[in-house]
Amino acid sequence: MSWAYVFPGQGSQSVGMGKELADAFASAREVFGEVDEALKQNLSKLMFEGPEADLTLTENAQPALMAVSLAVMRVLEREGKVSLRDTARYVAGHSLGEYSALAAAGALSLSDAARLLKLRGQAMQKAVPVGEGAMAALLGLDLEQVQEVAAAACANDEICAAANDNAPGQVVVSGHAAAVARAMDLAKTKGAKRAIMLAVSAPFHCPLMKPAADAMAEALSKVDIKTPAVPVVANVSASTVVDPDEIREALVKQVTGMVRWRESVKMMKAAGVTTLIEAGSGKVLSGLAKRIDGDLAGISVHTPKDVEEFLKRV
Repeated sequence: MSWAYVFPGQGSQSVGMGKELADAFASAREVFGEVDEALKQNLSKLMFEGPEADLTLTENAQPALMAVSLAVMRVLEREGKVSLRDTARYVAGHSLGEYSALAAAGALSLSDAARLLKLRGQAMQKAVPVGEGAMAALLGLDLEQVQEVAAAACANDEICAAANDNAPGQVVVSGHAAAVARAMDLAKTKGAKRAIMLAVSAPFHCPLMKPAADAMAEALSKVDIKTPAVPVVANVSASTVVDPDEIREALVKQVTGMVRWRESVKMMKAAGVTTLIEAGSGKVLSGLAKRIDGDLAGISVHTPKDVEEFLKRV
């Protein structure tokens, strides 16, 4: 099987996510219970019932999305006897999804992944005062064009950088709010189809996140990381990592570095992957897969019905 499992990032959360799985499968309930216990927080109640404003908070959304992804994987393993090692060439995750990928591949324990993501969310939020930073999606320009726009938008010692290279013609910039606003205007003069300010609480994946990277370096130095069952494609390099020290380094760099998702998907496709299995909330990565390479299939697994359909393929 030429499959890779991929795990979504922030923005894929929604109230009610994971509830159908929890209602249908004891193995999913186990995962949500373990995450609640690790965080000393009733995160599953927040996921299932809201309110949305609290779920969207970075420190909640990040471990919540990981919990849903790992619940899907445990259900596939327990109910369908699906072995990640036997069915996946690679795992990869978008931003916080990289922690989900590492936990799914056995490099991180579920509890450590939950605690790290809670801390990551808090540290990212604290790194820049609310209102000082921003992110915007620039549609219709390639990465090189966006990098030129971002460089031109920097003034008065402000920062603007390409943060997410998601797909051809879909690149996100991040930095000081004023610089991001200038980048949006400049992008339109370069021929961008649209420039959309994103509803985020901090400017992720840019140098302004250095305090958060420092916090994660300290936290990760104390966590046991094992060799994953299958290679993990790292966001910052769009190449595989298996060595625990290299994984640790990649996770620290990822906080301030660009998410090279387009390149990561192209790398997996070039290595023979034909299908991306998106485990977790939403269908963002399945949609991006088709935009990156029309020959790639993307399958989203989130609900009991999705599980049933997927297990017919295995």
